[in-house]
Amino acid sequence: MKQCAVFALLAGLACTKGSAGPPEQAVALPSDTLEAEWSEVPVAAPAAGGHWVVVSPEWNAAVIADFQAKSLTPLGGVKQTAYLNPFMVSTFADTILLADWGKRRTTVWSPEGRLIDSIPLVLALRGAYPRARDAAGQLYFQVDPVAGRDGRGNQDSIAVVRAPRSLTRFDTIAHLAPREMAAVTVENATRFEQRVYSGADVWGVWPEGTLWIARRFRNQVITVSPRGEVHKGPELPDPVYEVTQADRDRYLQAYPVEVRPKETDLAWAVVFPPFTTAFPTRDGLWLEKTKQALDSLRRIQVLDRDGALRRVLVIRGQARLIAVGTDKLLLGEQFAKGVRLMEVRIPAPAAPTP
Repeated sequence: MKQCAVFALLAGLACTKGSAGPPEQAVALPSDTLEAEWSEVPVAAPAAGGHWVVVSPEWNAAVIADFQAKSLTPLGGVKQTAYLNPFMVSTFADTILLADWGKRRTTVWSPEGRLIDSIPLVLALRGAYPRARDAAGQLYFQVDPVAGRDGRGNQDSIAVVRAPRSLTRFDTIAHLAPREMAAVTVENATRFEQRVYSGADVWGVWPEGTLWIARRFRNQVITVSPRGEVHKGPELPDPVYEVTQADRDRYLQAYPVEVRPKETDLAWAVVFPPFTTAFPTRDGLWLEKTKQALDSLRRIQVLDRDGALRRVLVIRGQARLIAVGTDKLLLGEQFAKGVRLMEVRIPAPAAPTP
């Protein structure tokens, strides 16, 4: 615990003791999978009909994954020109929102793959893309601070902004923590970069318009109701993991040899953030926890809407959680030939201990 406290103090994180909490449950990995020739684990979201919409930014791919048909079908058809370099996807009810930096817009799709709307970049928000929408059709954006040459702009908080579909009014409804930046000097030139593995606050919106924010510093969930009421959930019980040499080596090995930076040319976080990302469900949030490179287990914390811990699931191996559906999970895992997608059923809650 002493080591935990030292690392947490250096990184500005809360350091919480482990507790008994709910029992851990293993997630059984399936033998049936879908494979794609992608170089990185993709991003994804649940789609209508028990399917998934999966996006690989590096491969300009947006596909519908159907595990019953054992197929990966390009969204909108094979010769699709409506998007170019999609990088972010979300779904609401039956619609799919696909953010696309190549076309500089967000396209909206029906479950059948029909293009039904197109939302341009919002110049008033410095070219932000909508990251979520609610049942009233309002859009939600993340607006980063203006970068300054001295790095000061990067120390400003990040705004979450709400707007109607007409994009005629913009309301700031919350702020995220600033990124953890550091000055890096390479060949006598100094620039400011985010520390590798430092993480970020994660946020989203439930259908009725309640904003949720997973705070990395305090390791808790904050909610903001449509009326502006703020609720702070409990700080979650997690250890603090040091960023080790093995973690730095794994990060660098993801680069091709010819463009791989030197370890000393990067700014490294001292410790990992408590989570990598979060997935909203009707009843709460699923937090994918961080882990060190040599750890063979990845934990998933299941929270209720108040941010209280209800379940802990464990995935063995290097698979990542990339989407959460009604009764199934979508996992992604890199292997020698590309990426393996795995659909697994959510295990039933463990019986309470008498």
